[in-house]
Amino acid sequence: MKTTWDIFCTVVDNYGDIGVTWRLARQLVAEHGLAVRLWVDDLNAFVPLCPGSDANSARQWQQGVEVCAWPATWQPAEPADVVIGAFACQLPPAYVEAMRARTVPVLWLNLDYLSAEAWVEGCHGLPSPQANGLRKVFFFPGFTAKTGGLLREASLLARRQAFEQSAEARTAFLQGLGVQARPGALLMSLFAYENAQLGGWLDALAADAGPVHLLVPQGRILGDLARWLGVQALAVGEVHQRGSLTVQVLPFVSQDDYDRLLWSCGFNAVRGEDSFVRAQWAGWPMLWHIYIQDENAHWEKLEAFLALYRQGLSDDASAALMALWRAWNMDGDMHAAWQGARKHWAQLQQHAQDWAASQAARPDLAKALVQFYRNWL
Repeated sequence: MKTTWDIFCTVVDNYGDIGVTWRLARQLVAEHGLAVRLWVDDLNAFVPLCPGSDANSARQWQQGVEVCAWPATWQPAEPADVVIGAFACQLPPAYVEAMRARTVPVLWLNLDYLSAEAWVEGCHGLPSPQANGLRKVFFFPGFTAKTGGLLREASLLARRQAFEQSAEARTAFLQGLGVQARPGALLMSLFAYENAQLGGWLDALAADAGPVHLLVPQGRILGDLARWLGVQALAVGEVHQRGSLTVQVLPFVSQDDYDRLLWSCGFNAVRGEDSFVRAQWAGWPMLWHIYIQDENAHWEKLEAFLALYRQGLSDDASAALMALWRAWNMDGDMHAAWQGARKHWAQLQQHAQDWAASQAARPDLAKALVQFYRNWL
């Protein structure tokens, strides 16, 4: 009999939370043969990630995962063998009580946010006794051996390599999105939150020595982009050119197609957690727009990742990388920071590939979760 897993997801940031939990649920089914239910409180955010799904369905099967609407008024459901509350979401009290009443103990995991901060290693795997007698265990994704690793399907890097080695596959994919870049253009993607520094960066791209083609999937950054272009709004398919820069608006794509988009580009600006991890697996230079927190608490998370990621770079390339990421996230001069990064392009490209390879040498998050459960039994 298959081990049953329940994953609970509260949609907070449009696609970040559901993006991570949907990837995890699919992988647990496809690679580990588990029976997985994914409970989502807002299926409207799920549909763009999984074309063909139904936002109004209380229960549906998608790619082997039982996707369930998490109703405001909870209906009784038998708890699974493993219960994951993603990102500290609060489980329905009636479900928690059913967990407590279960004859066979439940492994209750709090899958936390991804962070490179040093304290994560000390908290990963720690139990938290609850007042009702249950124990909740903290499980942290991460970049070191003392954390739970990163989401990565077993075939991911092989699929990326096959795609990159096939000019036909890349051309067909881009043509399917309506993309026809100028010969020799640096293809880039942009997926970000609202950012006042966008204009300075676009000015730098427009003044770049060679052609740049910026692909922008639908998202929150489109308002800032429209203001820079001097238009009221932007629609999917629109193409605008300013100097060396061509800007093209793309539709929101499925997760698998978003991977292909990242693989197709020589630079990727990403946001949050899900696209941040996928850009690392793409193996190209990248720029992370970290989720903004009160009192700039997110800056510590940004610096913690930079401290790890920049290892192995020369001092000058490391300084240029930090200047670019800080400018984007800390209201700096993106024009100057971009020009500084371009001076070290070849090194940043090689470093991105080396980083992806080093992270791929560690167990992936899904495998780590399954192994944790087996050790717990």
